[in-house]
Amino acid sequence: MLTLADILHARATIQPYIFRTPLRASFLLSERVGASVYLKLENWQITGSFKLRGALNCIAHLTDDERARGIVTASAGNHALGVGYAARVWRVASATIFVPRTAPHTKLAKLREFPVTVRPVGETYDDAHRAAEEFARANGATFVPAYDHPHVVAGQGTIGLEIWEDAPDLDAILVPVGGGGLITGIAVAIKALVPKTRVIAIQTDASPALRDSLRDDRCYEEYAHGPTICEGLAGGIGKMVFAAAKQKLIDDVIIVAERDVRAAIRALAETEQLIVEGSGAVGVAALLTHAFDARGARVAVVLSGGNIDLANFRLQISD
Repeated sequence: MLTLADILHARATIQPYIFRTPLRASFLLSERVGASVYLKLENWQITGSFKLRGALNCIAHLTDDERARGIVTASAGNHALGVGYAARVWRVASATIFVPRTAPHTKLAKLREFPVTVRPVGETYDDAHRAAEEFARANGATFVPAYDHPHVVAGQGTIGLEIWEDAPDLDAILVPVGGGGLITGIAVAIKALVPKTRVIAIQTDASPALRDSLRDDRCYEEYAHGPTICEGLAGGIGKMVFAAAKQKLIDDVIIVAERDVRAAIRALAETEQLIVEGSGAVGVAALLTHAFDARGARVAVVLSGGNIDLANFRLQISD
């Protein structure tokens, strides 16, 4: 299992190439929910999401031969942007990115600014993942996982270090969960540093793969999700987050409704002047609906990304 030492090593590796994003107190959200609420602004990260951290750390560990043969990955958008940036930093010969045809235009437009080849395929992340693995086998490229890899998870865990340094006495941290790399890294860091702090997984009712995996005692690595504005959280989970949850590093899984995520996007725009994508707003949805009872607590919420299409953003805030 991943350790705090792995995460500290990851920070030393990636620190020159990332933003140390703020943990910002939110007065208005705090007033609304009767708690002390802090927002971890990974939507301000260089590529617009936390995914950059794991991609940088993973690709840093490739050999010269692996970099020369090129890399391939699958992504709904944010991991692809992280891989594109990391490929430039670590001078990878080529990077091929498989994305679902449903990937947001904003993410795809950003992605084309990087030295990558974009290959739309299928309708879901799982479709893109299978295509990327087939490409890796056929072409000798190295597959860079979006979440279920120790180096990727260690990179994401650097967020936990930063949260702890800025607010060491939190009662809880709310973390969006798709594949689970983000919450696994944060949980390993936080539980090693301050075990009493609760680490809470947030998913939407369109894709509650972690909840169902724990309920059925079976890791759903692929998951048939419903329509969702949280494309970064759609699909199955990784084996690492399943193991972390079974080991009680994750204290609870909370499910929020898609309509409440839309309200959270709007609330963040109105109260904080922040642009946050659906996947990044689920923790705020859990607070505003009291799905997570934060009254009297000190709570950090990870805003995991801000890459939302402008037209989609207008639609969410006009509802």
